[in-house]
Amino acid sequence: MLDKSNILLAFGLTIFAGLSTGIGSLIAFLAKRTNTKFLSVALGFSGGVMIYVSFVEIFAEAKASLTHALGAVAGGWATAAAFFGGILLIALIDKLVPRLENPHEARCIEEIDHPPDKLVADTKKLMNTGIYAAIAIAVHNFPEGIATFTSTLQSPALGVAIATAILIHNIPEGIAVSVPIYFATGSKKKAFWYSFLSGAAEPIGALIAFLVLMPILNDVIFGVLFASVAGIMVFIALDELLPASREYGEPHLSLYGLLSGMAVMAVSLLLFIQ
Repeated sequence: MLDKSNILLAFGLTIFAGLSTGIGSLIAFLAKRTNTKFLSVALGFSGGVMIYVSFVEIFAEAKASLTHALGAVAGGWATAAAFFGGILLIALIDKLVPRLENPHEARCIEEIDHPPDKLVADTKKLMNTGIYAAIAIAVHNFPEGIATFTSTLQSPALGVAIATAILIHNIPEGIAVSVPIYFATGSKKKAFWYSFLSGAAEPIGALIAFLVLMPILNDVIFGVLFASVAGIMVFIALDELLPASREYGEPHLSLYGLLSGMAVMAVSLLLFIQ
């Protein structure tokens, strides 16, 4: 029987992490300059947390669950298959998002006052760009909501760590989405709300996980789901967070952030989760 308090916490963390895109949008319109060094370290930190917790905790939990249900050999194969299945799923989602509208493209606050040439076009094209950007971030955030929700049900401390990592990575997403939407609509208010609401895909993902997966949850489904979540998070870290981290700042800052994230996650696992 699942603890009701854990379920409420899982939804709360998912909502908090998902709607943090609005924080990035506010930063884009209130700040004068992008703190690129901070973003570089923060994104690297978030990537380090995701990579470490995926391999050390989530993958291990998935393998233990599947091994218990299917046996050592079949459980090991099932874990690997689910892990790479999660990678394939998020890779396909990423492939379907046009590069111009991809919210994981690094953008800076300065573009509000000095937009790059690719954002200067006719009104109709700009409107399409804004709409595509909002859809893109929603599609990307959907599996992250499932990851945060299921991880919190397994361990509240683990869920807090993952939600924090996703929150950090959603802030520059909010910046990246609000910039083209601002030029698409000419309204900072609309740009904020589009960015804010596009993050709602994460709590929607959590709700679907709760309604569809929780009633039929067993060792096999839990193991497959957790291994897939590990694959999704590793892909997000390697394909989105770390490249964006290096693009915003110096390569060494990205590495320092990555290692710091791993170290903090290691200490958290030892102190609070085990």
